[in-house]
Amino acid sequence: MRAARRANLAALRARGRDPFLETRFDVTAHASELLERYANLSAEEQPPQVTFSVAGRLLGLRKMGKGAVWADVWDRSGRLQIYVRADAVGEEAFAAFDALDLGDIIGVSGTVFRSKKGDLTLRVARFEVLAKSLAPTPDKWHGLGDVEKRYRQRYVDLMIDERVRRIFLTRSAIVAEMRRFCDAHGFVECETPTMLHVAGGAAARPFRTHHNALGLDLDLRIATELNLKRLIVGGLERVYEIGRIWRNEGIDTTHNPEFTMLELYAAYWSLHEMMDFNETLFAHVVEKVHASSDVKYGERTLSFARPFRRMAYFEALAQWGGLDRATLLDPAGAARSLAEMGLPPSATHAQALDKIFERVVEPRLIDPTFVYDYPVALSPLAKRKAGDSDLVDRYELFAANFELSNAFTELNDPDDQRARFEAQIEERKRGNDEVPAPDWDFVTALEYGMPPTAGIGIGVDRVVMLLTGQQSIREVILFPLQRPL
Repeated sequence: MRAARRANLAALRARGRDPFLETRFDVTAHASELLERYANLSAEEQPPQVTFSVAGRLLGLRKMGKGAVWADVWDRSGRLQIYVRADAVGEEAFAAFDALDLGDIIGVSGTVFRSKKGDLTLRVARFEVLAKSLAPTPDKWHGLGDVEKRYRQRYVDLMIDERVRRIFLTRSAIVAEMRRFCDAHGFVECETPTMLHVAGGAAARPFRTHHNALGLDLDLRIATELNLKRLIVGGLERVYEIGRIWRNEGIDTTHNPEFTMLELYAAYWSLHEMMDFNETLFAHVVEKVHASSDVKYGERTLSFARPFRRMAYFEALAQWGGLDRATLLDPAGAARSLAEMGLPPSATHAQALDKIFERVVEPRLIDPTFVYDYPVALSPLAKRKAGDSDLVDRYELFAANFELSNAFTELNDPDDQRARFEAQIEERKRGNDEVPAPDWDFVTALEYGMPPTAGIGIGVDRVVMLLTGQQSIREVILFPLQRPL
Protein backbone atom coordinates (compact mmCIF):
# COMPACT_ATOMS: atom_id res chain seq x y z
CA MET A 1 0.00 0.00 0.00
CA ARG A 2 2.86 2.37 0.70
CA ALA A 3 4.28 1.68 -2.77
CA ALA A 4 0.94 2.56 -4.38
CA ARG A 5 0.80 5.80 -2.41
CA ARG A 6 4.31 6.73 -3.48
CA ALA A 7 3.31 6.01 -7.07
CA ASN A 8 0.38 8.40 -6.68
CA LEU A 9 2.75 11.01 -5.25
CA ALA A 10 4.94 10.63 -8.32
CA ALA A 11 1.86 11.02 -10.53
CA LEU A 12 0.91 14.25 -8.77
CA ARG A 13 4.43 15.60 -9.16
CA ALA A 14 4.38 14.71 -12.84
CA ARG A 15 1.26 16.87 -13.19
CA GLY A 16 2.95 19.78 -11.45
CA ARG A 17 1.01 19.27 -8.20
CA ASP A 18 3.75 18.43 -5.71
CA PRO A 19 1.86 18.63 -2.39
CA PHE A 20 5.01 19.22 -0.36
CA LEU A 21 5.71 22.50 -2.16
CA GLU A 22 2.46 24.09 -0.98
CA THR A 23 2.98 26.68 1.77
CA ARG A 24 -0.55 27.86 2.61
CA PHE A 25 -4.24 27.59 1.81
CA ASP A 26 -6.76 30.32 2.53
CA VAL A 27 -9.38 28.62 4.73
CA THR A 28 -12.58 30.69 4.92
CA ALA A 29 -14.84 28.21 6.77
CA HIS A 30 -14.80 25.07 8.87
CA ALA A 31 -17.12 22.12 8.37
CA SER A 32 -19.15 22.74 11.52
CA GLU A 33 -19.68 26.40 10.60
CA LEU A 34 -21.20 25.48 7.24
CA LEU A 35 -23.31 22.69 8.73
CA GLU A 36 -24.73 25.10 11.30
CA ARG A 37 -25.16 28.03 8.91
CA TYR A 38 -27.06 25.98 6.33
CA ALA A 39 -28.82 23.56 8.67
CA ASN A 40 -32.21 24.55 7.21
CA LEU A 41 -31.20 24.44 3.54
CA SER A 42 -33.38 21.90 1.72
CA ALA A 43 -32.49 19.84 -1.34
CA GLU A 44 -35.11 21.75 -3.35
CA GLU A 45 -33.81 25.22 -2.51
CA GLN A 46 -31.57 27.20 -4.80
CA PRO A 47 -28.23 27.15 -2.96
CA PRO A 48 -26.48 30.42 -2.16
CA GLN A 49 -23.80 31.36 -4.66
CA VAL A 50 -21.16 32.06 -2.03
CA THR A 51 -17.75 30.46 -2.40
CA PHE A 52 -16.22 28.82 0.66
CA SER A 53 -12.77 27.30 1.08
CA VAL A 54 -12.32 24.33 3.41
CA ALA A 55 -9.21 22.28 4.16
CA GLY A 56 -8.86 18.93 5.86
CA ARG A 57 -8.07 15.25 5.59
CA LEU A 58 -9.68 13.01 2.98
CA LEU A 59 -11.29 10.17 4.96
CA GLY A 60 -13.99 9.00 2.58
CA LEU A 61 -13.91 8.53 -1.19
CA ARG A 62 -16.78 7.29 -3.40
CA LYS A 63 -16.27 7.35 -7.17
CA MET A 64 -19.42 7.65 -9.29
CA GLY A 65 -18.51 6.61 -12.80
CA LYS A 66 -15.73 8.33 -14.72
CA GLY A 67 -16.64 11.94 -14.19
CA ALA A 68 -17.74 12.41 -10.58
CA VAL A 69 -16.51 11.73 -7.05
CA TRP A 70 -18.18 12.09 -3.65
CA ALA A 71 -15.76 12.41 -0.75
CA ASP A 72 -15.55 13.36 2.93
CA VAL A 73 -13.18 16.01 4.20
CA TRP A 74 -12.55 16.11 7.94
CA ASP A 75 -11.21 19.23 9.62
CA ARG A 76 -10.86 19.85 13.35
CA SER A 77 -14.56 20.68 13.66
CA GLY A 78 -16.02 17.66 11.87
CA ARG A 79 -16.96 16.16 8.51
CA LEU A 80 -18.07 17.87 5.31
CA GLN A 81 -19.13 16.01 2.19
CA ILE A 82 -17.70 17.29 -1.10
CA TYR A 83 -18.73 16.65 -4.72
CA VAL A 84 -16.16 16.83 -7.50
CA ARG A 85 -17.07 16.73 -11.20
CA ALA A 86 -14.66 16.70 -14.10
CA ASP A 87 -16.69 19.32 -16.00
CA ALA A 88 -16.46 21.67 -12.98
CA VAL A 89 -12.77 21.42 -12.10
CA GLY A 90 -11.41 20.51 -15.55
CA GLU A 91 -10.21 17.19 -16.92
CA GLU A 92 -6.58 17.73 -15.89
CA ALA A 93 -7.48 18.60 -12.30
CA PHE A 94 -9.95 15.73 -12.10
CA ALA A 95 -7.26 13.33 -13.25
CA ALA A 96 -5.06 14.63 -10.44
CA PHE A 97 -7.90 13.95 -8.00
CA ASP A 98 -7.73 10.34 -9.14
CA ALA A 99 -4.22 10.15 -7.63
CA LEU A 100 -5.48 10.93 -4.13
CA ASP A 101 -5.53 8.42 -1.28
CA LEU A 102 -7.43 8.30 1.98
CA GLY A 103 -5.55 10.40 4.51
CA ASP A 104 -4.33 13.01 2.02
CA ILE A 105 -4.81 16.61 3.07
CA ILE A 106 -6.62 18.76 0.52
CA GLY A 107 -8.04 22.24 0.20
CA VAL A 108 -11.31 22.71 -1.71
CA SER A 109 -13.29 25.76 -2.80
CA GLY A 110 -16.88 25.86 -4.00
CA THR A 111 -20.53 26.46 -3.15
CA VAL A 112 -22.85 24.48 -0.90
CA PHE A 113 -25.98 22.49 -1.73
CA ARG A 114 -28.08 19.80 -0.09
CA SER A 115 -27.76 16.34 -1.68
CA LYS A 116 -30.79 14.16 -2.38
CA LYS A 117 -29.76 12.00 0.59
CA GLY A 118 -29.89 15.08 2.80
CA ASP A 119 -26.18 15.80 3.33
CA LEU A 120 -24.88 19.34 3.11
CA THR A 121 -22.25 19.20 0.40
CA LEU A 122 -19.61 21.47 -1.10
CA ARG A 123 -19.68 21.49 -4.91
CA VAL A 124 -15.98 21.82 -5.69
CA ALA A 125 -14.83 24.35 -8.27
CA ARG A 126 -11.14 24.21 -7.34
CA PHE A 127 -8.96 21.98 -5.20
CA GLU A 128 -5.34 21.69 -4.11
CA VAL A 129 -3.38 18.78 -2.67
CA LEU A 130 -1.70 20.16 0.45
CA ALA A 131 0.02 17.04 1.83
CA LYS A 132 0.31 13.41 0.78
CA SER A 133 -0.32 10.60 3.26
CA LEU A 134 2.31 7.96 2.52
CA ALA A 135 1.23 5.70 5.39
CA PRO A 136 -2.07 3.81 5.04
CA THR A 137 -4.89 5.30 7.10
CA PRO A 138 -6.80 2.93 9.43
CA ASP A 139 -10.50 2.46 8.81
CA LYS A 140 -12.14 5.44 10.52
CA TRP A 141 -15.11 3.31 11.54
CA HIS A 142 -12.99 0.83 13.50
CA GLY A 143 -9.98 3.00 14.34
CA LEU A 144 -6.92 1.64 16.12
CA GLY A 145 -8.07 -1.48 17.92
CA ASP A 146 -5.06 -1.62 20.27
CA VAL A 147 -5.50 0.86 23.15
CA GLU A 148 -1.74 1.14 23.70
CA LYS A 149 -1.26 1.90 20.01
CA ARG A 150 -3.91 4.63 20.26
CA TYR A 151 -1.88 6.36 22.96
CA ARG A 152 1.43 5.75 21.20
CA GLN A 153 0.12 7.05 17.86
CA ARG A 154 -2.23 9.71 19.16
CA TYR A 155 -1.84 11.58 15.86
CA VAL A 156 -3.59 8.70 14.08
CA ASP A 157 -6.16 8.38 16.87
CA LEU A 158 -7.06 12.06 16.52
CA MET A 159 -7.08 11.82 12.74
CA ILE A 160 -9.67 9.10 12.44
CA ASP A 161 -11.80 9.37 15.60
CA GLU A 162 -13.96 12.46 15.95
CA ARG A 163 -14.83 11.43 19.52
CA VAL A 164 -11.16 11.70 20.54
CA ARG A 165 -10.84 15.11 18.89
CA ARG A 166 -13.90 16.30 20.83
CA ILE A 167 -12.33 15.20 24.12
CA PHE A 168 -9.24 17.34 23.60
CA LEU A 169 -11.11 20.31 22.18
CA THR A 170 -13.33 20.13 25.28
CA ARG A 171 -10.22 19.93 27.46
CA SER A 172 -8.94 23.13 25.88
CA ALA A 173 -12.29 24.82 26.50
CA ILE A 174 -12.32 23.69 30.16
CA VAL A 175 -8.83 25.07 30.84
CA ALA A 176 -9.66 28.33 29.06
CA GLU A 177 -12.85 28.71 31.12
CA MET A 178 -10.98 28.04 34.36
CA ARG A 179 -8.44 30.69 33.42
CA ARG A 180 -11.12 33.23 32.51
CA PHE A 181 -12.94 32.59 35.78
CA CYS A 182 -9.81 33.08 37.89
CA ASP A 183 -8.87 36.24 35.98
CA ALA A 184 -12.38 37.63 36.41
CA HIS A 185 -12.10 37.16 40.19
CA GLY A 186 -8.92 39.20 40.47
CA PHE A 187 -6.34 36.42 40.49
CA VAL A 188 -2.91 36.93 38.91
CA GLU A 189 -1.61 34.08 36.76
CA CYS A 190 2.00 33.28 37.68
CA GLU A 191 4.70 30.94 36.42
CA THR A 192 6.92 29.20 38.96
CA PRO A 193 9.96 26.95 38.39
CA THR A 194 9.58 23.31 37.44
CA MET A 195 13.15 22.41 38.52
CA LEU A 196 13.76 22.87 42.24
CA HIS A 197 16.49 22.28 44.81
CA VAL A 198 13.78 20.85 47.07
CA ALA A 199 10.45 19.57 45.75
CA GLY A 200 7.88 20.28 48.46
CA GLY A 201 4.22 21.03 48.94
CA ALA A 202 2.96 17.44 48.72
CA ALA A 203 3.68 13.92 49.96
CA ALA A 204 5.11 12.35 46.82
CA ARG A 205 8.36 10.94 45.47
CA PRO A 206 9.90 13.41 42.97
CA PHE A 207 11.63 12.78 39.66
CA ARG A 208 15.28 13.78 39.75
CA THR A 209 17.36 15.46 37.07
CA HIS A 210 20.84 17.00 36.78
CA HIS A 211 21.79 20.46 35.60
CA ASN A 212 25.10 19.98 33.77
CA ALA A 213 26.20 23.63 33.61
CA LEU A 214 25.67 24.23 37.33
CA GLY A 215 26.57 20.71 38.45
CA LEU A 216 23.35 20.47 40.46
CA ASP A 217 20.98 17.63 41.20
CA LEU A 218 17.44 19.01 41.00
CA ASP A 219 13.89 17.74 41.53
CA LEU A 220 10.96 18.24 39.20
CA ARG A 221 8.19 19.94 41.14
CA ILE A 222 5.52 17.86 42.85
CA ALA A 223 3.39 20.97 43.51
CA THR A 224 3.49 24.71 42.87
CA GLU A 225 2.38 25.43 46.43
CA LEU A 226 5.46 26.78 48.20
CA ASN A 227 6.48 29.22 45.48
CA LEU A 228 2.94 30.53 45.07
CA LYS A 229 2.77 31.13 48.83
CA ARG A 230 6.08 33.00 48.60
CA LEU A 231 4.25 35.30 46.17
CA ILE A 232 1.50 35.80 48.77
CA VAL A 233 4.24 36.85 51.22
CA GLY A 234 5.48 39.23 48.52
CA GLY A 235 2.10 40.95 48.41
CA LEU A 236 0.42 39.64 45.23
CA GLU A 237 -2.55 38.54 47.42
CA ARG A 238 -4.38 36.42 44.80
CA VAL A 239 -2.31 34.11 42.60
CA TYR A 240 -2.82 30.98 40.52
CA GLU A 241 -0.93 28.71 38.17
CA ILE A 242 -2.11 26.09 35.69
CA GLY A 243 0.91 23.89 35.14
CA ARG A 244 2.49 20.49 34.84
CA ILE A 245 3.30 18.49 37.97
CA TRP A 246 5.52 15.39 38.15
CA ARG A 247 5.22 12.68 40.80
CA ASN A 248 7.26 9.49 40.60
CA GLU A 249 4.51 7.13 41.64
CA GLY A 250 2.09 4.55 40.31
CA ILE A 251 -0.22 4.69 37.32
CA ASP A 252 -3.92 3.86 37.49
CA THR A 253 -7.20 5.15 36.09
CA THR A 254 -7.00 8.44 38.03
CA HIS A 255 -3.21 8.86 38.43
CA ASN A 256 -0.52 9.67 35.87
CA PRO A 257 3.09 10.58 36.78
CA GLU A 258 2.82 13.78 34.73
CA PHE A 259 -0.41 15.72 35.15
CA THR A 260 -1.90 19.22 35.14
CA MET A 261 -2.86 21.09 38.28
CA LEU A 262 -4.59 24.39 38.92
CA GLU A 263 -3.26 25.80 42.19
CA LEU A 264 -4.72 29.01 43.57
CA TYR A 265 -4.12 31.06 46.72
CA ALA A 266 -6.14 33.95 48.15
CA ALA A 267 -4.91 36.13 50.99
CA TYR A 268 -7.48 37.09 53.64
CA TRP A 269 -9.92 34.33 52.58
CA SER A 270 -11.28 31.73 54.97
CA LEU A 271 -11.64 28.09 53.99
CA HIS A 272 -15.41 28.61 53.66
CA GLU A 273 -14.84 31.42 51.16
CA MET A 274 -12.55 29.13 49.16
CA MET A 275 -15.21 26.41 49.30
CA ASP A 276 -17.78 28.83 47.91
CA PHE A 277 -15.34 29.89 45.17
CA ASN A 278 -14.60 26.25 44.34
CA GLU A 279 -18.31 25.47 44.12
CA THR A 280 -19.01 28.49 41.92
CA LEU A 281 -16.05 27.70 39.64
CA PHE A 282 -17.17 24.12 39.04
CA ALA A 283 -20.81 25.06 38.54
CA HIS A 284 -19.71 27.74 36.05
CA VAL A 285 -17.37 25.47 34.06
CA VAL A 286 -19.94 22.65 33.88
CA GLU A 287 -22.63 25.06 32.68
CA LYS A 288 -20.32 26.54 30.03
CA VAL A 289 -19.19 23.15 28.72
CA HIS A 290 -22.49 21.24 28.96
CA ALA A 291 -25.04 24.08 28.82
CA SER A 292 -26.53 22.29 31.84
CA SER A 293 -25.68 21.62 35.48
CA ASP A 294 -25.99 17.86 34.86
CA VAL A 295 -23.06 15.65 33.85
CA LYS A 296 -23.52 12.13 32.50
CA TYR A 297 -20.71 9.91 33.80
CA GLY A 298 -20.97 6.20 33.11
CA GLU A 299 -24.44 5.05 34.13
CA ARG A 300 -24.96 8.00 36.47
CA THR A 301 -26.05 11.59 36.05
CA LEU A 302 -24.31 13.94 38.46
CA SER A 303 -25.77 17.31 39.38
CA PHE A 304 -23.43 20.28 39.74
CA ALA A 305 -26.27 22.58 40.73
CA ARG A 306 -25.39 24.58 43.81
CA PRO A 307 -25.17 23.98 46.73
CA PHE A 308 -22.97 20.86 46.85
CA ARG A 309 -23.26 18.42 49.76
CA ARG A 310 -20.88 19.09 52.70
CA MET A 311 -19.75 16.47 55.27
CA ALA A 312 -17.13 16.38 58.04
CA TYR A 313 -14.39 13.73 57.62
CA PHE A 314 -15.15 11.77 60.79
CA GLU A 315 -18.90 12.22 60.27
CA ALA A 316 -18.60 10.36 56.96
CA LEU A 317 -16.49 7.55 58.48
CA ALA A 318 -18.98 7.15 61.33
CA GLN A 319 -22.04 7.22 59.06
CA TRP A 320 -20.79 4.72 56.49
CA GLY A 321 -18.21 2.70 58.41
CA GLY A 322 -19.30 2.83 62.04
CA LEU A 323 -15.82 4.09 62.91
CA ASP A 324 -15.25 6.53 65.75
CA ARG A 325 -12.90 9.48 65.78
CA ALA A 326 -10.93 8.52 68.90
CA THR A 327 -9.98 5.12 67.46
CA LEU A 328 -8.84 6.56 64.14
CA LEU A 329 -6.84 9.41 65.69
CA ASP A 330 -4.76 6.80 67.53
CA PRO A 331 -2.16 5.27 65.13
CA ALA A 332 -2.60 1.85 66.75
CA GLY A 333 -6.38 2.14 66.51
CA ALA A 334 -6.20 3.07 62.83
CA ALA A 335 -3.90 0.09 62.22
CA ARG A 336 -6.42 -2.24 63.94
CA SER A 337 -9.27 -0.83 61.85
CA LEU A 338 -7.22 -1.42 58.72
CA ALA A 339 -6.59 -5.05 59.70
CA GLU A 340 -10.28 -5.60 60.53
CA MET A 341 -11.14 -4.50 56.97
CA GLY A 342 -8.71 -7.07 55.58
CA LEU A 343 -6.40 -4.38 54.21
CA PRO A 344 -2.59 -4.71 54.32
CA PRO A 345 -0.73 -2.71 56.99
CA SER A 346 0.53 0.79 56.20
CA ALA A 347 3.90 2.34 56.97
CA THR A 348 2.42 5.49 58.49
CA HIS A 349 -0.66 6.70 60.33
CA ALA A 350 -1.51 8.97 57.38
CA GLN A 351 -1.38 6.10 54.89
CA ALA A 352 -3.64 4.01 57.13
CA LEU A 353 -6.22 6.81 57.33
CA ASP A 354 -6.06 7.24 53.56
CA LYS A 355 -6.74 3.55 52.92
CA ILE A 356 -9.65 3.47 55.37
CA PHE A 357 -11.24 6.54 53.80
CA GLU A 358 -10.78 5.12 50.29
CA ARG A 359 -12.48 1.87 51.32
CA VAL A 360 -15.34 3.27 53.42
CA VAL A 361 -16.22 6.74 52.14
CA GLU A 362 -15.06 7.34 48.57
CA PRO A 363 -17.43 4.75 47.00
CA ARG A 364 -20.36 6.82 48.43
CA LEU A 365 -19.20 10.14 46.99
CA ILE A 366 -21.01 10.29 43.67
CA ASP A 367 -22.62 13.72 43.43
CA PRO A 368 -20.24 16.62 44.21
CA THR A 369 -19.43 16.50 47.93
CA PHE A 370 -17.13 18.60 50.09
CA VAL A 371 -15.43 16.60 52.87
CA TYR A 372 -13.86 18.87 55.51
CA ASP A 373 -12.16 18.84 58.97
CA TYR A 374 -9.35 16.40 58.17
CA PRO A 375 -7.00 15.00 60.86
CA VAL A 376 -3.67 16.80 61.17
CA ALA A 377 -1.76 13.60 60.33
CA LEU A 378 -2.93 13.92 56.71
CA SER A 379 -2.06 17.60 56.29
CA PRO A 380 1.49 18.72 57.23
CA LEU A 381 1.16 22.19 55.65
CA ALA A 382 -2.34 23.07 56.84
CA LYS A 383 -3.36 25.32 59.73
CA ARG A 384 -4.81 23.60 62.78
CA LYS A 385 -8.52 24.10 63.32
CA ALA A 386 -9.29 26.72 65.96
CA GLY A 387 -10.59 24.98 69.08
CA ASP A 388 -9.64 21.46 67.92
CA SER A 389 -5.91 20.78 67.60
CA ASP A 390 -6.46 17.24 66.23
CA LEU A 391 -7.97 18.66 63.03
CA VAL A 392 -6.90 21.06 60.31
CA ASP A 393 -8.78 23.55 58.16
CA ARG A 394 -8.91 21.43 55.02
CA TYR A 395 -11.49 20.09 52.60
CA GLU A 396 -11.55 17.94 49.49
CA LEU A 397 -14.17 17.98 46.75
CA PHE A 398 -15.20 14.56 45.45
CA ALA A 399 -17.46 13.51 42.59
CA ALA A 400 -17.90 10.17 40.78
CA ASN A 401 -15.91 8.52 43.63
CA PHE A 402 -12.67 10.43 43.10
CA GLU A 403 -11.06 13.61 44.37
CA LEU A 404 -11.28 16.73 42.20
CA SER A 405 -9.83 19.40 44.48
CA ASN A 406 -7.99 19.79 47.76
CA ALA A 407 -8.04 23.02 49.80
CA PHE A 408 -6.56 24.38 53.01
CA THR A 409 -6.38 27.34 55.30
CA GLU A 410 -2.64 27.68 54.89
CA LEU A 411 -0.22 27.43 57.79
CA ASN A 412 1.42 30.84 58.30
CA ASP A 413 3.11 30.39 61.70
CA PRO A 414 6.85 29.95 60.93
CA ASP A 415 7.56 28.19 64.24
CA ASP A 416 4.75 25.68 63.66
CA GLN A 417 5.98 25.14 60.09
CA ARG A 418 9.55 24.58 61.32
CA ALA A 419 8.35 22.01 63.86
CA ARG A 420 6.40 20.15 61.18
CA PHE A 421 9.41 20.10 58.86
CA GLU A 422 11.49 18.66 61.71
CA ALA A 423 8.86 15.95 62.20
CA GLN A 424 9.06 15.18 58.48
CA ILE A 425 12.83 14.71 58.79
CA GLU A 426 12.17 11.97 61.35
CA GLU A 427 9.65 10.38 58.96
CA ARG A 428 12.28 10.34 56.20
CA LYS A 429 14.77 8.72 58.56
CA ARG A 430 12.24 5.93 59.10
CA GLY A 431 12.33 5.25 55.36
CA ASN A 432 9.26 7.10 54.07
CA ASP A 433 10.63 8.50 50.80
CA GLU A 434 7.29 10.15 49.94
CA VAL A 435 7.81 12.71 52.71
CA PRO A 436 9.42 15.77 51.09
CA ALA A 437 12.70 17.21 52.31
CA PRO A 438 12.25 20.42 54.31
CA ASP A 439 12.40 23.74 52.45
CA TRP A 440 13.98 25.97 55.08
CA ASP A 441 13.83 29.05 52.85
CA PHE A 442 10.04 28.72 52.96
CA VAL A 443 10.22 29.04 56.75
CA THR A 444 12.32 32.18 56.23
CA ALA A 445 9.61 33.53 53.91
CA LEU A 446 6.96 32.91 56.57
CA GLU A 447 9.08 34.81 59.09
CA TYR A 448 8.46 37.96 57.02
CA GLY A 449 4.74 37.43 57.57
CA MET A 450 2.15 35.72 55.38
CA PRO A 451 -1.44 36.96 55.76
CA PRO A 452 -4.25 34.50 56.49
CA THR A 453 -4.54 32.58 53.23
CA ALA A 454 -6.74 29.89 51.72
CA GLY A 455 -5.30 27.67 48.99
CA ILE A 456 -6.61 25.04 46.61
CA GLY A 457 -5.29 22.48 44.14
CA ILE A 458 -7.58 21.22 41.37
CA GLY A 459 -6.72 18.17 39.26
CA VAL A 460 -7.41 19.44 35.75
CA ASP A 461 -7.13 16.01 34.12
CA ARG A 462 -9.75 14.56 36.47
CA VAL A 463 -12.11 17.45 35.79
CA VAL A 464 -11.71 16.74 32.07
CA MET A 465 -12.35 13.03 32.68
CA LEU A 466 -15.58 13.86 34.44
CA LEU A 467 -16.85 16.38 31.89
CA THR A 468 -16.01 14.19 28.89
CA GLY A 469 -17.25 10.92 30.41
CA GLN A 470 -13.88 9.13 30.39
CA GLN A 471 -13.04 6.33 32.82
CA SER A 472 -9.24 6.60 32.48
CA ILE A 473 -6.98 9.60 32.91
CA ARG A 474 -4.92 8.40 29.92
CA GLU A 475 -7.90 9.15 27.67
CA VAL A 476 -7.65 12.87 28.47
CA ILE A 477 -3.84 13.24 28.26
CA LEU A 478 -2.65 13.63 24.70
CA PHE A 479 0.57 11.66 25.12
CA PRO A 480 0.46 9.54 28.31
CA LEU A 481 3.76 8.00 29.36
CA GLN A 482 4.41 4.50 27.96
CA ARG A 483 7.23 2.03 27.90
CA PRO A 484 9.28 2.24 24.68
CA LEU A 485 8.71 -0.47 22.11
